[in-house]
Amino acid sequence: MVYNKETKEGLAMDTQKKILIADDETVNLDFFEVMLSKLGFIVEKSDNGIETLEKVKKFRPDLIILDNIMPGMTGREITKTLKNDPNFKDISIIMLSALDDVKDKVAGFEAGVDDYITKPFNFTEVLARINAVLRNRALFDQIKVRETRLALAEELNRDLKENLFTFIGNIDELDRAIAMISQNASSSGENFNQEALTALVKPVSEKILSVRKHIAALDARIEKTINEWKNLKKDEIGLSVLENQIRKFLHQDGNHRPSGSVEVQDGNHRQGPVEVQEQRQ
Repeated sequence: MVYNKETKEGLAMDTQKKILIADDETVNLDFFEVMLSKLGFIVEKSDNGIETLEKVKKFRPDLIILDNIMPGMTGREITKTLKNDPNFKDISIIMLSALDDVKDKVAGFEAGVDDYITKPFNFTEVLARINAVLRNRALFDQIKVRETRLALAEELNRDLKENLFTFIGNIDELDRAIAMISQNASSSGENFNQEALTALVKPVSEKILSVRKHIAALDARIEKTINEWKNLKKDEIGLSVLENQIRKFLHQDGNHRPSGSVEVQDGNHRQGPVEVQEQRQ
C-alpha cells in the first residue's frame, strides 16, 4: 500500500524510499505498513527469515526494519548474511528486539545493524530513527561518490603525468633528429642549401621550445596537485572507519528513548495523544 500524488495530494516524496518490514507478528507488519505507507514510503512485508532474504533480492529496499527473533533465521543471522554479500551490504538495517540486555545490543551492532530499538517501542522514535538512518546512508553514498570521483581524478592525474614523460621523450627524439639533419647538411658541402635548411629547421625548433615550456608548467602543476593530495590523505578518514564510528555512537546512544504517541510491544500497539505527522521531503 503506497500513498502517492494520485491517492493523496502533497503527501508523496520526490524520491520514495523502500522499506522492508520483517517481523513474525502480523499485527506489527500491518501496523508498520499502514503508518509508513501513509508517510510516503514504499513498504514490503516478510514474516520469516528465509522469505526476508528473498524479498531483499527482489525488492531491493533502502532500509530493513528487522525483528531479531523470527522463524527460519534470526535477525542477527540475516544481518550477517546481507553484510557479507557485496550486493546488499550497504542496505541499512534497524533491528527490533525484546532483548534489552547490553550484550544483545552489542551483538546486533557487531553483526552490522545501523540502529537497535528494544520493545516496547514508540512509533515516533522509530520514525525519527528511520529518518536518521536514511540520512546517514544518503551521506555515506555522497561520500562514496566523491571518493570515487577523487580516485578517478587521481588516476587521470597519474596517467597524464606518465603521458607527459612519453611526450617529452618524443620531443627529445625530434630534437636529436633535427640536430642530425643540420650536422649532415653542414658536412655535405656546397651542394646543400644551408639557408633553406635553416628556414626549415628554425620554426620547428622554436615550436619545440615553446611546447617544452608549456609541458614544464603543466608538469609543475600536476606535481603540486599530487603533493596536495598526499597531504590531504594524511588526515583522511576512510568511509568504513567513519561508518564504524557512527555505529559506535548509535550504540552508545541506544538506551535513549524519547516519549511519544504510539507504543508497540509483541504485536500490541496503542495510539497515544500525539498525532503522527505526515512526512514530506
